[in-house]
Amino acid sequence: MSAQVISGTQTARSIENDLRQQVAVMGQQHPGFQPKLAIVQVGGREDSNVYIRAKLKAAENIGIAAEHIKLPREISQAELLTKLTALNDSPLVHGIIVQMPLDSVEKIDSHLITDAVSSQKDVDGLNTENEGRVALGDMSGFVSCTPAGCIELIKRTGISIEGKQAVVIGRSRIVGTPVAELLKWENATVTVCHSKTKNLSEITKTADILVVAIGKAEMVRGSWIKPGAVVIDCGINPIPDTSKPSGRRLVGDVAYSEAVQVASHVTPVPGGVGPMTVAMLMKNTVLAASRQLQRISTPVWPLQPLRLSTVSPPPSDIVIARSQKPKYISKLAEEIGLFPSEVSQYGNTKAKISLSVLDRLRDQRGGKYIVVAGITPTPLGEGKSTTLIGLVQALGAHRGRNAFAVMRQPSQGPTFGVKGGAAGGGYSQVIPMEDFNLHLTGDIHAVSAANNLLAAHMDARIFHELTQKDGPLYDRLVPEIKGVRKFSPIQLRRLKRLGIEKTDPNALTPEERVKFARLNIDPKKVMWNRVVDLNDRYLRKITIGQSPTEKGFTRETSFDIAVASEIMAVLALGKDVNDIKERLANMVVALDTNGKPVIADDLGITGALMVLLKDAFEPTLMQTLEGTPVLVHTGPFANIAHGCSSILADKIAMKLARENGYVATEAGFGSDIGMEKFFDIKCRSSGDTPHCAVIVSTVRALKMHGGGPTVSPGQPLHSVYVQENLELLSKGLCNLGKHISNGNKFGVPVVIAVNKHGNDTEAELNMVREYALKNGAFRAVICDHWAKGGAGALELADAVVEACDRPSNFQYLYPLEMTIQDKIKKIAVEMYGAGTVEYTDVVLEKIKVLNDRGYDKLAICMAKTSNSLTGDPSIKGAPTGFTLRINDIFVSAGAGFIVPMVGEISKMPGLPTRPSIYDIDLNTETGEIDGLF
Repeated sequence: MSAQVISGTQTARSIENDLRQQVAVMGQQHPGFQPKLAIVQVGGREDSNVYIRAKLKAAENIGIAAEHIKLPREISQAELLTKLTALNDSPLVHGIIVQMPLDSVEKIDSHLITDAVSSQKDVDGLNTENEGRVALGDMSGFVSCTPAGCIELIKRTGISIEGKQAVVIGRSRIVGTPVAELLKWENATVTVCHSKTKNLSEITKTADILVVAIGKAEMVRGSWIKPGAVVIDCGINPIPDTSKPSGRRLVGDVAYSEAVQVASHVTPVPGGVGPMTVAMLMKNTVLAASRQLQRISTPVWPLQPLRLSTVSPPPSDIVIARSQKPKYISKLAEEIGLFPSEVSQYGNTKAKISLSVLDRLRDQRGGKYIVVAGITPTPLGEGKSTTLIGLVQALGAHRGRNAFAVMRQPSQGPTFGVKGGAAGGGYSQVIPMEDFNLHLTGDIHAVSAANNLLAAHMDARIFHELTQKDGPLYDRLVPEIKGVRKFSPIQLRRLKRLGIEKTDPNALTPEERVKFARLNIDPKKVMWNRVVDLNDRYLRKITIGQSPTEKGFTRETSFDIAVASEIMAVLALGKDVNDIKERLANMVVALDTNGKPVIADDLGITGALMVLLKDAFEPTLMQTLEGTPVLVHTGPFANIAHGCSSILADKIAMKLARENGYVATEAGFGSDIGMEKFFDIKCRSSGDTPHCAVIVSTVRALKMHGGGPTVSPGQPLHSVYVQENLELLSKGLCNLGKHISNGNKFGVPVVIAVNKHGNDTEAELNMVREYALKNGAFRAVICDHWAKGGAGALELADAVVEACDRPSNFQYLYPLEMTIQDKIKKIAVEMYGAGTVEYTDVVLEKIKVLNDRGYDKLAICMAKTSNSLTGDPSIKGAPTGFTLRINDIFVSAGAGFIVPMVGEISKMPGLPTRPSIYDIDLNTETGEIDGLF
């Protein structure tokens, strides 16, 4: 008889054709996606080069991007492991192989190296985890390529493996052992033989299926083979052959010419198992890529919520927070589709998220966009943060939706003052709440450092210009270093703004040198203050320059709280790093003696600011009490700036939440300030379309607007707030009605969340809900998330889902083309209920200057009290027809808005008589923080 040849070449070609079609479909369904294989080679053995060329050719034929990473023979084990770690972490690499043997002069543990390849990218199937899976019959990992090819070739014969006697000669971890395991799990009865096996030729004669991988040329003779057996020859051995130009030829471990006379099927060498090894490598690579695609495109995250054990009545916030053990942030990151290279951990419970996520997911459609605002609050706050967290817990942990909360980083001002932190409260919190409220990952400090560097540099520049003549000043600004004198890139930008096209410092005329060197900042018109992240009333007005070394050049200035820095607003509104850099460059920091603006770029400081802020560009990942994700980023002052978290954090969250997910973000204060700025400033800058507005209301606040007594932090509530009083409540409902109307003017459905407090009665809560439904709310629900977590906000979650399913009719309140005064009036009339707007003569003059400088097309960011719809914090309810007085106006050119000042708005809060400082301490035995809320 003559055996049928099992052509590995033809089978491999068929497999590659199938893979090519699969890769094409991936590209069609996910534009820009391509499977990628990294082939790591140490040294340059020629036999390895031959194998690698075959792999590269097959990958190109299929459409796989294959990268050949050549490493020197001198590489150390540690360096090789570092390289593999980078490849493991890269979301762009789907498969990794390390070409063996390693051609290294250093001692390297090859087993350690193969185990260092992530089991999810181990397309060679050599990681111990994948080998162990195969041994247990679990084929969910990757099967070693040569053994998988052997099984495929056997199956292509049409002969069933089940019930057959199989003999494997060879027990290597690469071929012999895994192929024996595979045959076993195909229900063959398997005997493994090796160099120490006695009576080997007798054993092989029992085999219906014979797999030879012993590495000895033509060891198995025809007499060893059972007639009609299937023979798979895995060997490839060079033997002398004078008839060949090379003087040798390749043969297998089986005497092929004898085997074909006995066996029913036999593989040739070459052209048998070899091509199949490459084909199965390609198959594993495509499988790895498809698994990643499935992971990142599955509609619902594999999120594992944390169970709440609620207590009634709820204990303090910090007791609740400590009663829950957070999951490792790396686990949460994996659940929501992040890759290790995109996550920089700060301990085990928080991590910075790389902006590269936006590039990787650029073609991913984003989730639904929800803003959470409030009615006009009491000084105690009405629970916007708590409601935001309760909502996403309900959506994510209870309704099985992808749901992100995006929040601002809290300032230390309120934390150590009276209001406390901003992590939410009760059973709807961000954890660890101590980390959230104290420093977090240092972004506010980075903003403070950048802000104060600019202030220090500007004052120094003023001093040096006042104390130096033109020539020395220019020479010091453009010094000769090692015989070379040149402008820095940022100085070239200043020259261009000045209309000077020269690039050689020596070529400037005396007039041009003066023009370049002197900013001529007017010390009385410096707009840039220093900042500190504390409430410090004694820094509201200071005098600087009193040391004798400053030669009498003193000036009055002040400190602001750090979150009021324009740099914080710039971080919050930047769409990418380049946009942030341009905004920082354009910040107006002072006026010169001719009244012209001096920008940060004129001071040559933009690059330095970028360096200090580098880590602050990235949002921080945390979690709620129920283990759902939270992104925390930026904290712009809600009065002077727009009071919203960053555009970058929202965009990352929407991409990760995917098309059917939800991203809820908070806007500072009520709809008149926070929500209006969210829509007209933030959404205009980002281009993102909101789908729903949630407005948080409380019975307590509405009673205050109905004429109730003053609510003061640290003071017991008046009896009208803890007892049922429907008459007082009904008088204050007009404030809720105004906020509903405000939301509807932007074309988004308004959902009212009635945040239940312990003393509220059913009659009061229902009165609020019914009023809201009759006065334009899409839905109005009573929420008990403070006491019950996400379970207490299920009705709110359902209402938000229903609202987001409606087509969005979102529109801005005003076009940017309107005049500054018309935009201000539009906001005052539509959002506040004002009848007229009144300006001082000074403000009118400043508006003319803003128009002349081209700032009139910027958005408007009103600086107004949050305690009233009017400019007077003592006026409650929803008055109409009043006069709104603008007593100052300035531009935040980098942030991209004009700030009209309504009344006196302090950018530096003060500490009260009895701040939270008295209650806060560190337990030196346990290391825990005591007294924090």
